[in-house]
Amino acid sequence: MRLSNRNKVPVYSFIYSLAGIVFILGIIAYILEINKFDIFGRKAWVLLAFPALMSLFLYLLGKPVFEYDSDGEALNFRNNHILYLLSKKNAKDEFPKYKLIKFNLVNVFFFKKLYIYINSKKSHVVILKYDISFLNKKQVKDLKFSLNKVLKLNKENVHEDNTATD
Repeated sequence: MRLSNRNKVPVYSFIYSLAGIVFILGIIAYILEINKFDIFGRKAWVLLAFPALMSLFLYLLGKPVFEYDSDGEALNFRNNHILYLLSKKNAKDEFPKYKLIKFNLVNVFFFKKLYIYINSKKSHVVILKYDISFLNKKQVKDLKFSLNKVLKLNKENVHEDNTATD
């Protein structure tokens, strides 16, 4: 199964551009308010608060582009940011399906995270984190269905291996 929200990149670009413009206009309005107009008085910080909170909210939402592919023998995850400044920690992971131990979806208000637990070569558990805040409900439901299907196949294969050795 393939899942991607790459087709919405123009919408995300518009939102991030709008947030940047509002932030710059807020700084300009704050400077003009302090130096020239003095309409708000001591409450001039309000002109910086809204743009700063909006930018912080977008930053906390995480990387907007999420791609998932479970076709074949491997699971592919890609989580990218559309802004160059924030794209240094883009996630691109590919591993065999049999290494998947479990997954966890965390949904707190607007923020959604996907935690993938996999076996490593040294018998340690590695936790991979992805931002899925920009996925809609149907995409999250499909992602859960696909990952549960992989987990079910892994459990059946382990059960078959155990009965074959007995």
